Amino acid sequence: MFQPLHCVALRTIKYNDRNSILSVYSLEMGRLSFLVPAGNGREANRRRAMFMPLSIFECVASIKPGRELHTMRDPRVMVPLHGLHSHPMKGAMAIFVADVLNAVLRESQSDNATFAFLVDAITRFDVMTEGVANFHLCFLYRLGRFIGIEPDVSTYRDGAVFDMQEGRFRMTPPLHHKYLMSDDARVVALLSRITYDNLRYFKFNRTQRNDLLDKILEYYTIHYSSLSQMQSLDVLRALFV
Repeated sequence: MFQPLHCVALRTIKYNDRNSILSVYSLEMGRLSFLVPAGNGREANRRRAMFMPLSIFECVASIKPGRELHTMRDPRVMVPLHGLHSHPMKGAMAIFVADVLNAVLRESQSDNATFAFLVDAITRFDVMTEGVANFHLCFLYRLGRFIGIEPDVSTYRDGAVFDMQEGRFRMTPPLHHKYLMSDDARVVALLSRITYDNLRYFKFNRTQRNDLLDKILEYYTIHYSSLSQMQSLDVLRALFV
């Protein structure tokens, strides 16, 4: 059947000499993969630009039940992202964020709230001029609500530890070792206040930011597959002072 779709591009990998596989998260059908033409012609270059990580586009898809790979026609940009695609640091961060989404958005079911969250975050990031270095921290924390792992900050008390398996704070350490001591737990509670409007006020140096990112990814890894082997992570660690 033919289905109009609104999509966020996640990643493109080479399939063979003629085709690539594009992974997307769509408003109408959730996670999907498409076989798209590769090559070096003008049309192929246009498509590659349109399918860069976190690009937002619409298309008409040919969906065949039982198949993992689908095809599309008439892809069109929904939201031009001039800032994201022309800013090298934003581009590197977009690749990292798309890698995370590619790992955690495995369900094929659609979710209107998740798609709206992604579009809002991406469009805000595109025009952002301050606090760019903290965008991924805010995004990963806020994403937790939509994938079911948002920390329960209502349980925070001064001196509490953060139980990463349960996603809540407690006054005594759990029997397992997957928890953060009180100083780090306090930072988790602090992050609950971060938004795209105020993230420029969160002052971290590169070491602090990377350490915080490590803890967030450890938390994600407990609830999802490991994210520590992403090549984009190494690039991200080297960015920003």
